[in-house]
Amino acid sequence: MPLASVVWPPDYAKSMPRLFVYGTLRDPEIQKEIFGRVVPMVPERLAGYRLEHIQIENPYVLETSGMSVHRILVADADATEPIEGFSLEITEDELARADIYEDADYARVLAPLESGRSAFVYVAPTA
Repeated sequence: MPLASVVWPPDYAKSMPRLFVYGTLRDPEIQKEIFGRVVPMVPERLAGYRLEHIQIENPYVLETSGMSVHRILVADADATEPIEGFSLEITEDELARADIYEDADYARVLAPLESGRSAFVYVAPTA
């Protein structure tokens, strides 16, 4: 879905974009590489997804993370446990950098967090 057609929640316009992270983007060294800084993290939880793993082949991502297997979230209405992660407030430029890092293996979606806030999150693409 093009971002222009997204119905933005009321809290979105009041702050910088929020990104929910649950994998390698929690690592301060990877944050420094991607964002040029360590981003303050606020604990958050996300329901409606299950955690799986994905084989990474992109050379940039492999070099940056040093890992060939990453976590990925798959939408699952029957998931019983929320995903533990962190919310980052980042700039639009940093969000674009995260898009490059997450590559075509992931889709960026806007999702409600248990705190009531909304955040972008990288998940498995749907067909």
